[in-house]
Amino acid sequence: MPPNTVAVTMEKPENFSLLEINGSDSSLFPDKRKSISPKQFSWFLLLKAHRVVSCFSWLFGSIKKRIALSDGNLNEEEDPKSRGKQMYRFIKACLVISIAALVIEFIAHYKKWNLDLINRPSWEVRGLVEWSYMAWLSFRADYIAPVVVSLSRFCTVLFLIQSLDRLVLCLGCFWIKYKKIKPRIDDDALDVEDGSNFPMVLVQIPMCNEREVYEQSIAAASQLDWPKDRILIQVLDDSDDPNLQLLIKEEVSVWREKGVNIIYRHRLIRTGYKAGNLKSAMSCDYIKDYEFVAIFDADFQPNSDFLKLTIPHFKGNPELGLVQTRWSFVNKDENLLTRLQNINLCFHFEVEQQVNGVFLNFFGFNGTAGVWRIKALEESGGWMERTTVEDMDIAVRAHLNGWKFIFLNDVRVLCELPESYETYKKQQHRWHSGPMQLFRLCLPSIITSKISVWKKTNLIFLFFLLRKLILPFYSFTLFCIILPLTMFIPEAELPLWVICYVPIFMSLLNILPCPQSFPFLVPYLLFENTMSITKFNAMISGLFQLGSAYEWVVTKKTGRSSESDLLAFAEKEEKLHRRNSESGLELLSKLKEQETKLAEEETLKSIGGGMRMKKRKRNRLYKKELALAFLLLTAAARSFLSAHGLHFYFLLFQGLSFLVVGLDLIGEQIN
Repeated sequence: MPPNTVAVTMEKPENFSLLEINGSDSSLFPDKRKSISPKQFSWFLLLKAHRVVSCFSWLFGSIKKRIALSDGNLNEEEDPKSRGKQMYRFIKACLVISIAALVIEFIAHYKKWNLDLINRPSWEVRGLVEWSYMAWLSFRADYIAPVVVSLSRFCTVLFLIQSLDRLVLCLGCFWIKYKKIKPRIDDDALDVEDGSNFPMVLVQIPMCNEREVYEQSIAAASQLDWPKDRILIQVLDDSDDPNLQLLIKEEVSVWREKGVNIIYRHRLIRTGYKAGNLKSAMSCDYIKDYEFVAIFDADFQPNSDFLKLTIPHFKGNPELGLVQTRWSFVNKDENLLTRLQNINLCFHFEVEQQVNGVFLNFFGFNGTAGVWRIKALEESGGWMERTTVEDMDIAVRAHLNGWKFIFLNDVRVLCELPESYETYKKQQHRWHSGPMQLFRLCLPSIITSKISVWKKTNLIFLFFLLRKLILPFYSFTLFCIILPLTMFIPEAELPLWVICYVPIFMSLLNILPCPQSFPFLVPYLLFENTMSITKFNAMISGLFQLGSAYEWVVTKKTGRSSESDLLAFAEKEEKLHRRNSESGLELLSKLKEQETKLAEEETLKSIGGGMRMKKRKRNRLYKKELALAFLLLTAAARSFLSAHGLHFYFLLFQGLSFLVVGLDLIGEQIN
């Protein structure tokens, strides 16, 4: 029988003398088989260290490469008026202060100074550095901490209010799903056997230099299932490239020869961007014969049954002015940037647009993939060029005139997402500066309108202030400025629920409409905070009418198409590319001759030194994002000294997120 007790006598009795282990032989040393030798443990640590070094070497290599290719220019915007110099200077000032404070904190940490130093008599203070540290503690406690504490509390209250609004929207979406609420069409809305029963519909495709997508957009609109004599397609081309204009004209003529009622329209005076284009098109005399207008941007490809799923909602509903449909993306899985955009837009359509449509009959028009009653447009003043969000402008004015809106979540139109950070940044700047311009212009009209007090309150406080102004303000101020500064001002330290628990819960709610994106929860949270600087800058520009507020940059398209969604267009695309009509051959030969001449001229100029060759397009460096990255990483170092735990990890990963975005390492990479 094995002994039940084993006595082990140690050689050094001063440490411990006797160890008793109860049990059988088989369990004398249960952890012995799981133990790791020092050599194995060393290899394990070396492996982990190698992975960390590889990660940082990749990051530093990317930094070196970006700086080498930047030609010393860190300006992220082409227009000098839109560079956000004041914002950049403010961030640099915060960075300089944080670095100086970090140096002092390092010295204080290794000399083991503490807050009791401030209570010492002045004769006990030794050295200039120690005196500087004492002066910093006194100045911080008396002047800086109260201001930062007050601002952090104010931003925290705004954060909670906005989070509550987001939670209410999600609850409304759950209620819609539970009750299966959605707009429905009467069975006798359209008599498919009687073509004269179909209303007259105008389809508009505004475009400007859309070389990559004009063919597929025109093809999709031309194949809409609607009586040919009850539909007119307007291709509204604002392109400034004569060659591209010829190509679009040729594409329109090909579809006209197939019996499609389609026309090409080009403005001589191209002012007002998209709003001016649409306004000019609506001034044609033949518009009076049409009752509805469907609008599609150049990269949007509606299914053939789009009009039959949207137009019938207007029948028997004379107060309905707009039917908006949802967007679907062909390139949502292209890269990390498109995946994160897909999360945002899924929440926007599934929750925001659907809930506001069901409970308020109002939401912001998305500018495309929607059908307007032309009477609603005319009574609301038509398209105006006063802001960069003409779609939101007409929606607000129509709402003030009593028109109702419907959102169809189950009708989707194929389109593209921006694949490069530069394009996405410019798009977001326009989307967040325009609403503030509109708010300044519409506020008197909202106050004096005849709509109910509840609708006025919703427009002013929820639609504009809370979701367009407060959200970018607190997001940037709280998480990008106050949080890193609190690492140097312990009196104003933010609680964990503000920087961790509530944001993660809100991010979970955002991802619910797109459940396949759950693995991207943390990157989504970090990226949203990273984009807050762009949104905040845009909001300030629009609110105070700064130079960059009126920028309009057409979102770059790649011309991607989904094989599953565009299977019906395969035969048409093949014919377009292989057509051998005389007009097509003549056009092609003309274009080739022009391109050859241009190439010869550029070669001669480059040889003679008369003109510089066009620079090769490269990824950019974004100075504001980089400055914020170093600010957050500096705060992370200070947090590491004081062992803040989650604060350190949040600051570290948020700083790295800003660094990746500032180096333009997210999204499309240009060789």
